[in-house]
Amino acid sequence: MNQSQLQIISQLSGGISSRQITTTIQLFDEGGTVPFIARYRKEMTGQLDEVQLFAIKEAYEKQLEADKRRATILKAIAEQGKLTPQLQQKLEAVYTLQELEDIYLPYKQKRKTRAMLAAERGLEPLALVIFEGKETDPERRAAQFLNQAVPKIADALQGARDIMAEWVSENPDARNRMRNVFDRGAIVTAKVKKNKEGEAAKYRDYFEFSEALNKIPSHRLLAIRRGEDEGFLSVDLGPDAEQAVETLNRIFLKGVAASRTQIEIAVKDSYKRLLKPSIEAEFSNLSKEKADRAAIQIFADNLRQLLLASPLGQKKVLAIDPGYRTGCKVVCLDAQGNLRADAVVYPFDKPQDAEDSLRNLIKKHQVEAVAVGNGTAGRESEAFAKMVLDKHFAAEGITVFMVSEQGASIYSASEVAREEFPHKDITVRGAVSIGRRLLDPLAELVKLDPKSIGVGQYQHDVEQTLLKKSLDNVVESCVNLVGVNVNTASKNLLSYVAGLGPSLAKNIVEYRSENGNFAARKDLLKVPRLGAKAFEQAAGFLRIPAAANPLDNSSVHPESYDIVQQMARDLGTTVAELMQKPALRKQIDLQKYTSKTVGMPTLLDIVKELDKPGLDPRAQLKHFEFDPSVKTIEDLREGMILPGIVTNITAFGAFVDVGVKQDGLLHVSQMANRFVKDPNEIVKIHEAVRVKITEVDVKRKRIALSTKL
Repeated sequence: MNQSQLQIISQLSGGISSRQITTTIQLFDEGGTVPFIARYRKEMTGQLDEVQLFAIKEAYEKQLEADKRRATILKAIAEQGKLTPQLQQKLEAVYTLQELEDIYLPYKQKRKTRAMLAAERGLEPLALVIFEGKETDPERRAAQFLNQAVPKIADALQGARDIMAEWVSENPDARNRMRNVFDRGAIVTAKVKKNKEGEAAKYRDYFEFSEALNKIPSHRLLAIRRGEDEGFLSVDLGPDAEQAVETLNRIFLKGVAASRTQIEIAVKDSYKRLLKPSIEAEFSNLSKEKADRAAIQIFADNLRQLLLASPLGQKKVLAIDPGYRTGCKVVCLDAQGNLRADAVVYPFDKPQDAEDSLRNLIKKHQVEAVAVGNGTAGRESEAFAKMVLDKHFAAEGITVFMVSEQGASIYSASEVAREEFPHKDITVRGAVSIGRRLLDPLAELVKLDPKSIGVGQYQHDVEQTLLKKSLDNVVESCVNLVGVNVNTASKNLLSYVAGLGPSLAKNIVEYRSENGNFAARKDLLKVPRLGAKAFEQAAGFLRIPAAANPLDNSSVHPESYDIVQQMARDLGTTVAELMQKPALRKQIDLQKYTSKTVGMPTLLDIVKELDKPGLDPRAQLKHFEFDPSVKTIEDLREGMILPGIVTNITAFGAFVDVGVKQDGLLHVSQMANRFVKDPNEIVKIHEAVRVKITEVDVKRKRIALSTKL
């Protein structure tokens, strides 16, 4: 990377220094992953966090893409025999795709244009003399170019203007000035298409709509684009035409009046026919990308909150997938989430039989908690389970938890579920997923495509590759933040550990099945194809709870074990005692252990980990209950204040489940007695909130909520 490229990466990544960028790129090129670099290479990067590292990585990849495109352009122009030393130098001096494409535009192979036809008829010299502003009598000069293909003076002048119009549209300065005009003053306008009013009812807000492009919110732009894609809306994007043409005139109008008249016509035509459509397409794509990124960021934030939701921990669980007609699917899981029993009960048709079955299952499998899916018949199944517990197990203190079913059906039919439970039907698999989500949401949700979890907005409208990349980054970040028990983790969970991936994750699980549990981190090096680099990246995020070396169950990296062992020796104790006794840790003089490669950031992280080795960073699970008097939307009344659970967050507000099968909308304007720009400032996914019912529309199944209590 040269200095210009480093400056571009710095701008795109928020002003990070060139030194930090250079070091980070070197680490990436050596096979470093974002979680590993963020956690274990703080001295080298200047303590860059994951967000900054991902930004550098994306900007670096864009520069590599620009380098690749430059090589393609140089080759294409050379094959035309038009690559001069000056042009090559010009191309090698720019580092963005936009600049490269602007320079390449006149040489780009394209369909035959009006300008090309005019040039073939010999009109380029006429266009050139007029464009230079030197021709005092264009009509007289045009007469010299008449031939069989150009029979009239008007035809000659039109051809010359077509050539000039193309020159205007391909001029890099003109294009950049048009971009500035669009950037400052472009307006998005939308209109309903003729005779589409009835079909387009859901887009009624955009039947006669206009808003400045630089102010329109992402969710509004994506809605308009969806309406356009579905054929209901006509959409235009552009600045004031007169202002745009005047900007171009200031560049190209020169010379004598007669020439200026022809140039002015050509400029106006160039803007309307060539430049505006081209720059409009650019800004349409840029604005769509910006809106996509905003929507994807909301999705990513929501997904992070879901993945880091509080786990119940290792408890024996009975899970219920509710149902009326087909009954409730019931499974019992051990503390590691293994299936121990399954059954179907019919609490609404055969309540006594269902009660007996639940009582026997709870007693036999020593159930410590009950998970109930929040789908159809969820509230009723929850009430039935509580009745059984109150009647037969009141002294045991077994708690019932409502669990989101979103995506459980997709898991049930997936290859992952078939592989786990080849001899069980999808209903049993769904119930298992519900129970495991209570035990450890992260470990279970990583088995799903994040898009199926049901958070965010417009996930089908945004650019899918960018969405997948962003969500995969979130999953990877969360998995490595929490850490993974290498002896119990599924291959799906292991595949997100830094440095592993699906292939090595599969090898780890197969090795574990054949050889038993790993006794130490270093045993991972025996796994086929798991080499030193993969071990370096992954080891610090893998846990071995029963290891002889207690550091194997911590986030202290094996490369730092010698440091901890030296600390223990200096204090005349063992590593185990050092981890157990706070008084000993307070005696450590960290300055003694600094070196060229190990600084205070790493040493502080080590001591912090010794204080609470293997601590799960997720919050402790809290029990939540809906208002028992509210079960359907008909039970709601304006003015009610109810407990609720946040199920989704969008740019315009949050959706809250108050226990009636239809989520209510907590609009951003109703979140606080002040302006709220980002709903995440106020609420989080799965957060328990108290809301006021401000409006109920039973017919349309709409509930409006407020937290301005």
